[in-house]
Amino acid sequence: MRELLCIYLVLVNLIVFVMYGIDKRKAKRNKWRIPESSLIFSSFLGGAFGAFIGMHLFHHKTRHRSFQILIPLSLILWIGIVIYFGFIY
Repeated sequence: MRELLCIYLVLVNLIVFVMYGIDKRKAKRNKWRIPESSLIFSSFLGGAFGAFIGMHLFHHKTRHRSFQILIPLSLILWIGIVIYFGFIY
């Protein structure tokens, strides 16, 4: 069970990190964008760390109040889940 959750979290965080990079690139080129709700929802599905790093590395969505509140909230939630299930030794 632990291994599956670890694999899931690594994959989801990589995908979400890439999503933020893609959305930033598309924003610069005035192309179709990933909906903000999808970016936020993906962080609550386990991609909180990838979202947080992507926001700050790509300087993307850092001024949006909803992202300033919800992404750290999802990160705290997932840290709690990981601690609860004993993944941190």
